[in-house]
Amino acid sequence: MTTEQSSVLAEDDALQLLSRGTMELEGRLVDASNTTLRAEITLDGLTRRCVYKPVQGERPLWDFPDGTLAGREVSAFLVSQASGWGIVPPTILRDGPMGTGACQLWIDEPEDAQTLIGFVPAYDVPQGWFPVANARDEDGDAYALAHADDPRLNRLAVLDAVINNADRKGGHVLYATDGRIHGVDHGISFHVENKLRTVLWGWTGKPIPAESIEVLKQLAEALDGTLGEQLEEHLTITEVQQTRVRVRRLLRKGRFPSPPQDWPAVPWPPV
Repeated sequence: MTTEQSSVLAEDDALQLLSRGTMELEGRLVDASNTTLRAEITLDGLTRRCVYKPVQGERPLWDFPDGTLAGREVSAFLVSQASGWGIVPPTILRDGPMGTGACQLWIDEPEDAQTLIGFVPAYDVPQGWFPVANARDEDGDAYALAHADDPRLNRLAVLDAVINNADRKGGHVLYATDGRIHGVDHGISFHVENKLRTVLWGWTGKPIPAESIEVLKQLAEALDGTLGEQLEEHLTITEVQQTRVRVRRLLRKGRFPSPPQDWPAVPWPPV
């Protein structure tokens, strides 16, 4: 292991660090709606940054039970881990300076990271991108909310459909130095009702790739075993059961879901 902040950390090492490391708060991420703190965490000479979201700093929501968002963050990681895709950074539930909360490995983005999601001129959508929604700026110029037809985003869209992510903003997608993309901020996922809200609607109705179908089969099996038991430590039995239902539905249809008709399809702000 290395003490350099920029080096890639193996998942097992990251989980050990997050679980047993000493946490020192650096400051608050002010754009977050819930209390979200950045900290340094150190164990046996290894130091990394992490994101710490204490349960006591969660803002009450009308449709999610109080005090459950941190557990949903951990649950999203557990599903990502079982998929083998490594999309959600290592995340655990632990005690910290402000009590129990979700602790997630910080992802450094290179300064020249190129986003794959954003607003582009409506007349100049990049080749290989999907327009998702129309918008106009203050001057009335037309723009399109769009995203790239990228296999990494495609896998993220599958994961979001599984966990019923109600808040996939463009800003919740991080671009790591090793070329991987990561999805973060999954506190409002796993609702029993369909609340999928995302900027990644470009594959609506299209076939789910064969590779992802195989992963969904693995998740279906895992949800009936160890993964289901792990999720029941953070979610209700009904929420875990509905996760199984969503996986089976995706396998049965073999296609990406369509936007909901009774729920806003795109989060605000979208990026």
